[in-house]
Amino acid sequence: MELAYRDIAYCKNVGAKRADILRNELNVRTALDMIRQYPYKYIDRSRFYRIAELNDEDTYVQIIGEVTEWHTVGIGKAQRLSAMFNDGTHQCELVWFKGVQYVKLQRGVKYLLFGKPSRFNHIFNFVHPELTPWSKVTPEMTQGLEPYYNTTERMKRVNLNSKAMRTIIADLMPDVKKGVPDTIGVDILQRYRLMSLTEALVNVHFPKDTPSMQNARARLKFEELFYIQLQILRQMKRREQNPGFAMPIVGNRFHALYKALPFALTGAQKRVIREIHEDLKSGHQMNRLLQGDVGSGKTLVALLCCLLAVDNGYQTCIMAPTEILANQHYETLKAFLAPLGDAVHVALLTGSTTPKNRVPIHNGLMNGSIHILIGTHALLEDNVQWQNLGFVVIDEQHRFGVAQRAKLWTKNQMPPHILVMTATPIPRTLAMTVYGDLHVSIIDELPPGRKPIQTVHYSLQKRAQVYSFMRQQIQAGRQIYVVFPLIKENEKMDLQDLQNGFNELCEAFPEYKISMVHGQMKAADKDMQMQRFASGETQILVATTVIEVGVNVPNATVMMIQNAERFGLSQLHQLRGRVGRGGEQSYCLLLTNTEISTDTRKRMDIMVATNDGFRIAEADLQLRGPGDLEGTLQSGTPFDLHIANLATDGQLLTLARQAALDILNTDPLLEDERNRIYKRQLDVLRIEQSYNWGEIS
Repeated sequence: MELAYRDIAYCKNVGAKRADILRNELNVRTALDMIRQYPYKYIDRSRFYRIAELNDEDTYVQIIGEVTEWHTVGIGKAQRLSAMFNDGTHQCELVWFKGVQYVKLQRGVKYLLFGKPSRFNHIFNFVHPELTPWSKVTPEMTQGLEPYYNTTERMKRVNLNSKAMRTIIADLMPDVKKGVPDTIGVDILQRYRLMSLTEALVNVHFPKDTPSMQNARARLKFEELFYIQLQILRQMKRREQNPGFAMPIVGNRFHALYKALPFALTGAQKRVIREIHEDLKSGHQMNRLLQGDVGSGKTLVALLCCLLAVDNGYQTCIMAPTEILANQHYETLKAFLAPLGDAVHVALLTGSTTPKNRVPIHNGLMNGSIHILIGTHALLEDNVQWQNLGFVVIDEQHRFGVAQRAKLWTKNQMPPHILVMTATPIPRTLAMTVYGDLHVSIIDELPPGRKPIQTVHYSLQKRAQVYSFMRQQIQAGRQIYVVFPLIKENEKMDLQDLQNGFNELCEAFPEYKISMVHGQMKAADKDMQMQRFASGETQILVATTVIEVGVNVPNATVMMIQNAERFGLSQLHQLRGRVGRGGEQSYCLLLTNTEISTDTRKRMDIMVATNDGFRIAEADLQLRGPGDLEGTLQSGTPFDLHIANLATDGQLLTLARQAALDILNTDPLLEDERNRIYKRQLDVLRIEQSYNWGEIS
């Protein structure tokens, strides 16, 4: 029976109980699923050590010798087994704290000891080592690289550990070597010099040497990334054929605002507007991602593109994740549009909008008199209906769920054009996956005259020096943000909470007024405190990361971040972007504990070294790995990576994307006989049935 159809329960060393756990814990249902559980690391088992040559730097070693004596201490769950092991050069101690009843030892038997040595009381000991009678040692156990597999606590409770996984997979190897149907065509295998699937599966589990293991992993990573890209790009090709509202006119409102601007657009802003207009006049629905660092002018670009839609007879909306950001957009757009008088009607709809004030908004949307509606989740309510919604802007869209965003698509008979904006620079590899089915525009240029923010890292011991600098800035007429990672004190963490920090700042700056904002405040109270700071009534704003997005106070020149070690790089960069919005020199002060980890030191050094959000995003991906970032960028990311790593496999991803593009450019429906293999494999993976890729934007 083919591996793909063999129930895991009927595989050697599995059985019904283990099969049930494998299904629930790892979603392993067939023998092929088991083979697709790839090792997360390898240890060289080709070398044998002597106890006399061990040192404190050794990681995992294997030694041949005998157990000379042993004894147990304690009873029940507190029982411990201790044994002495001798290889003729010296002796070491073996200790088991768990599963003592399963450890069976014999004198006069030669064993293979494998484990991690540590020195205790001048003698090396091994805690929970692998101890195998030499008569049961197989060649695979002592040759080349030994694979290690991820397991869970529930699996370990039935002795389904890495060693057991390895045994089950080893028993399946003879069937694998007979041949596994390939998932990639011969032409691609040859073009990119990839192993066959059979060869890759053998060498990923039991490689004969390091190059074989590396080539096997590269082949399997390519396959994983290739099918992700094939489905993403297939969706993009379909979208490109979707009908969309044609908006060819560059009309009076657009030209009026363009001429009224008190400054010139940057080259990047002009380029992005051209790219968006090409989509709008194409007759096909636009789905585009607009990336731009903090302060790059995305909001103005969005407004000008809204006017392109309005000039063509369509209504538009801008949806923001918070009321603060929605209000800021509303005030910003009104200021920009002031020279146009009554030519453009802008309205604001949030959860705080009263029922009385909602009536004229609902009427204005239905009769077409409202041209641009700015709002929060309130825009998604069923009773919010447009006369002719043609263009939608979603700001910081990762803060909205897929189902929420999809509601906007039904507000017109034909889906509107979609512009997704983010001020969180996205690493290239994530952009090709999380947003891989969107066309991408990047504003990679800041407006002229902006002074780079100076970032300085201090230890908490230098708080007095920091306060002195803050006082100088306030005396010069500036304002200051102070951000804390917590709202209330947590005894388990050595962190200063927001309330204590607020009290301390009040004592340190008794002559100044201080506001406080955090996410647990009522919206009205939060807005009142924000307004006090924005108007200049208060000089210091103490806050949590609620101010990360959507606060614009040009007079604020200092961002002081307490316990900066508790924040990721991208979050630190977002917070830093709250200052530097006026003409004055601005500063970001990073305060950390004196004792910090190597990773924290790297993060602080990167923040001090650059203001480039894209460089910071790439560094963040390298330091944190893709898991954390995917969570912040896209809730419910529509792919699971089993072997590829977006932090390290960017080059492979690029090759896989190009291979997928080459196929779809000539055969978008995968109908050619040579491409049937890819269509079948997509069906096997059931990607389309599992996820609605069309709603990722």
